[in-house]
Amino acid sequence: MRRGESAMVKKCSDFLAGVPMTVVSGLFLLVDLGPHLIEEFGGEAAHLGFLPFDPAWVTILISGIPLLYLAIWRVIHNPGISKISSALLICIAMFAAIGIGDLFAAGEVVFIMAVGAILEDATTDRAKKGLKTLISLAPAMGRRVKADGGEGGDTDGMGGARDGHAAYGSEELVPAEEIRRGDILRVLPGEAIPVDGRIIEGETSVDQSVITGESLPVDKGVGDEVFCGTINRFGSVLISATKVGEDSSLQKLIRMVQEAEHKQAPMQRMADRCASWLVPLVLLIAVGAYWGTGNIVTAVTVLVVFCPCALVLATPTAIMAAIGQATKHGVIIKSGEALERMGKVDTIAFDKTGTLTCGRLDVSDILSFDPSVSEEELLSLAASAEANSEHPLGKAVTDYARAKGVPVEASSEFRMVPGRGICAEVKDRKLFCGSVKFLEENGIPLDRVSWPALEELRGQGKALILVADQEGCMGAAALSDVLRPEAGAMVSRLTDLHTSVVLLTGDNQKAADYFARQAGIREVRAELLPEEKVRSIEELQAGSREVCMIGDGVNDAPALKTAFVSVAMGGMGSDIAVEAADVALMGDDLSKIPYLKRLSNETVRTIKLSITLSMCINAAAVTLSLMGILTPTTGALVHNVGSCLVVLLAALLYDRKIE
Repeated sequence: MRRGESAMVKKCSDFLAGVPMTVVSGLFLLVDLGPHLIEEFGGEAAHLGFLPFDPAWVTILISGIPLLYLAIWRVIHNPGISKISSALLICIAMFAAIGIGDLFAAGEVVFIMAVGAILEDATTDRAKKGLKTLISLAPAMGRRVKADGGEGGDTDGMGGARDGHAAYGSEELVPAEEIRRGDILRVLPGEAIPVDGRIIEGETSVDQSVITGESLPVDKGVGDEVFCGTINRFGSVLISATKVGEDSSLQKLIRMVQEAEHKQAPMQRMADRCASWLVPLVLLIAVGAYWGTGNIVTAVTVLVVFCPCALVLATPTAIMAAIGQATKHGVIIKSGEALERMGKVDTIAFDKTGTLTCGRLDVSDILSFDPSVSEEELLSLAASAEANSEHPLGKAVTDYARAKGVPVEASSEFRMVPGRGICAEVKDRKLFCGSVKFLEENGIPLDRVSWPALEELRGQGKALILVADQEGCMGAAALSDVLRPEAGAMVSRLTDLHTSVVLLTGDNQKAADYFARQAGIREVRAELLPEEKVRSIEELQAGSREVCMIGDGVNDAPALKTAFVSVAMGGMGSDIAVEAADVALMGDDLSKIPYLKRLSNETVRTIKLSITLSMCINAAAVTLSLMGILTPTTGALVHNVGSCLVVLLAALLYDRKIE
């Protein structure tokens, strides 16, 4: 068959296997059911005079052709024993039923398989937009600076001018792919950094959450590294390109997501996994029945009742019910495979910022070092001085003061030094807010400072703003991310479920340890870049642990893809993390993690029960067929009992209370 003809056959098969045509197939089978029941149970042969053909033929053609195409394709293309599939067994039963003239039985088995395929497809469709969104973060252009006397790049290769001082002229906008190692680039406030590089002039604060997941912008100065895709928040800086194109941090992040995407093969159907032994067994029993009874109808009945329709329905119906229940609780499960895998998880790895914590800055401590200045007065002075600041720390202090009803006065002569701090005049009093280095640069005495208190706050991973006037340092404001209130109880419940908890974060070790202690987490890995998170996941899984990764940011996407199963915080989380993950928590409620694990366990138990009961019904039906009690038509109806039972058990799962 030529390629064009093959594509046309595939397109026709897909059309017939779609929901609309499957509904039509079911309606014609229903029309055919009444007359067959009347005839089967002793009534006169009934005929549908308004139709020139048996309605079951429509069902056979609509639902049978895609099944036949699938069976043939697998025989031709699949390797080894996987050539034998459930589709092949159903086709054998269909042709056998047609051969003895029982069209209803032939139509029934292919229709049930068509329904099962649709249900399974509905549980395994995965969105692919996340990778495109990640790629869109890569800056398209950069500002290349020309050195005096020539194009940018007349440097020592590490960013310094060869004559020992910076001498840069005009700049030009160039595509990011044209930037070369050693080029000098200017990055303005608010712009994305186009390549990995090293700052050679200027100071700023950089939001690098896209790479490291850190909740706070990081102050950067000459000699500090910056990453592609991160955002320059304040000062204008010059950087020397060190890693460009495919070598940049963001491009590595994209590649890791792409590679991990291909590692997760779709789940094989339960029926197909069993087909390698089921098909020979069924054929052997059918041949034996014909040889023992001499009745071809008995052999065909065995083929019909032994078709794995309930086996095909067991997994997708239970999974759809579980996914439906999870959706009611604000948990979006993207695939049945993810739900099934969650039940096997024995280790859950959490990101910190935005996952265990709320991902927002709050003032946690106000310390006064001057007995004449109360904590409220200190907060008022700091908030008034920072009122015009765009820095997240300054804005957090001002917002906190306003929320507490503390007066925020008007300020003047505001000046910001990127990466250092701010100074402003409040009520004719010149104030300085910033780091120790900033105060020292402005000649502010630090003799009042309580260094042990500051060290204790730093040990808790908190950011500090020292508040001073020209007489000396008056005190400090400490800011911290906030642990989600349900985090501790969630970790405790997971421990009760015999599940280990690990913290993986890009934040510094002190901050990670502080929050881990609060949440009750004992295993901590901190200061991790995205590729190091991936390696941590791989190391855990290499140690025979089934790992679920839970994160919320772009930097978590490769780890989410690498983990055995992954969950994204969807309420405040990155769209990329949500798309990369198997499960999304739409309400950012960590208490749903233990619920998700219990739901997975219940789903697996329901699937196993459905398969066991349906196989018992099949075994009973085979026995009745060999005794001559069932015909292909009544066998098909009994065979349907197993399918209905599977659907009923799934419906009960939908409303089951999962504690």
